[in-house]
Amino acid sequence: MAGARRCLLGSWLSVGVLLGPLLSGVLTLEPVTTAIAIATASVLTGYLSYPRFYCGRLVECCEENAYNSTAFKEDLENKLIGQHLARDVIFRAVTGFMNTENSKKPLALSLHGWTGTGKNFISKIIAENIHEKGMSSKYVHLFVSTMHFPHNNLVNLYKDQIQSWIRGNVTSCPRSIFIFDEMDKLHQGLIDTIKPFLDYYEQIDGVSYRKAIFLFLSNAGGDVINRVVLGSGKRREDLELQDLESALSVELFNNKDSGFWHSSLIDKNLIDFYVPFLPLEYKHVKECVMAELRHRELMPDEELASRVANEMTYFPKDTRMFSDKGCKTVTTKLNLHL
Repeated sequence: MAGARRCLLGSWLSVGVLLGPLLSGVLTLEPVTTAIAIATASVLTGYLSYPRFYCGRLVECCEENAYNSTAFKEDLENKLIGQHLARDVIFRAVTGFMNTENSKKPLALSLHGWTGTGKNFISKIIAENIHEKGMSSKYVHLFVSTMHFPHNNLVNLYKDQIQSWIRGNVTSCPRSIFIFDEMDKLHQGLIDTIKPFLDYYEQIDGVSYRKAIFLFLSNAGGDVINRVVLGSGKRREDLELQDLESALSVELFNNKDSGFWHSSLIDKNLIDFYVPFLPLEYKHVKECVMAELRHRELMPDEELASRVANEMTYFPKDTRMFSDKGCKTVTTKLNLHL
C-alpha cells in the first residue's frame, strides 16, 4: 500500500493539471452545463486517482505485494531448462522471503556455474515476477563488473557510488532488486561495501533494507560444481544442495579470482544460499533449441534441434557428456541453419 500511496500523490497532482482548465470555466456555464462538467470532473478524478490505473498505465509504481508464487513456479518449470536444483532452491527462497511480513534481513542469493547454464536467465525471471517491467523496471538494478567497475585504482570511488545508489533506490522502493554480474571479475574487497545493507539491522539512518533482494552471478565455482557432478557417483538429477553448497562457499572464500575472496559477506554468513547451476547435457541443449524455435513462433523441429546440438562442444572429450558453453551459443548457431 505504501507504493500505492506514493502513486496517489502523483495522480492527484496530474489530475489537478488536467482538470484545472475544465473547472476554472465552470462558473461561467449555465446550471445544467455546470452540473455535467462537475459530474464529469468527479468521475474522471476518481478514475485517474485509482492506484491500479495510475500505476499500471501512467507510471511504474513500487508495488510491494505484487508477487504471485504460482506464476513464479510455472515460469521456473516451463522456462528454466535442466536446472532442477536451482529451480527448487530459488523458488523456496524467493517465496519464503516474499511471504514473510517482517524479514530479518534482505534476501541474498549467490548463483554459480559455467557460462550458458541459466544464471542471467533466472535473474530475469525473478525480476519479472516481482516487478511488472522486469529487467526494464526502474526498481531493478544491474551492475556488470567489467562495465561499471573497470578500474582497480577507483575502488574507493566505486564503494561510495554503490552505497549511494543502494541507499537512494531502497528509499524510493523497499522492494528493489540489485544484481551484481561477473562477480568473478570484481575487484577484491569491493563487494564488502554492501555488508551493512545485508546485515540484520532494523534500519540504517532511518532506512530499512530488509525487503530488498541481492543477486550475485559468477562463473567462479563452476569447476567445483563440475567436479562434484562428475565424481559424486550420483545421477545428475539426484544431486541435492548439500552436495555442493559447502564446497562452493569454501571455494569462493579462498579463490583469489573471486570477488568474494575473504569477503565479510561469506565470513559473517550473510549469503542466504549458494545456488549451483549444473552443466547441461546434450538433451538440455536440444531443449534450448526447441525453446528458441517456440520463442520465434516457428514449428518445432527435432531434426534441426539435433543438428544444432551436435555442433556444440562437450566435455569430457571421451564421453562428451556436458556442453562446455551450456546453451550460450544456441541462438547464433540456430541462425546459421535458418
